[in-house]
Amino acid sequence: MKTTVEIADSLFEEAKGFAASRGVPLRQLVEEGLRAAISQERGPRKFRLRNGSVGGKGLRDPLSWPAVRGRIYEGRGE
Repeated sequence: MKTTVEIADSLFEEAKGFAASRGVPLRQLVEEGLRAAISQERGPRKFRLRNGSVGGKGLRDPLSWPAVRGRIYEGRGE
């Protein structure tokens, strides 16, 4: 979408130079700045672990933690 925004001349010149030094269009710099300002206001995003289940029926043989440790270290050590 196109829009018109009034920006102080000095800020515009600085932004144009900064965008050029990064090799990006001024439009991209403005979009990045807006996204950063909005996300800062919202606060950090909460991490959500996607559901990675595969439709199984759970453990075949329910094991206690000592039994799990035993299987992990089976054949190692004594």
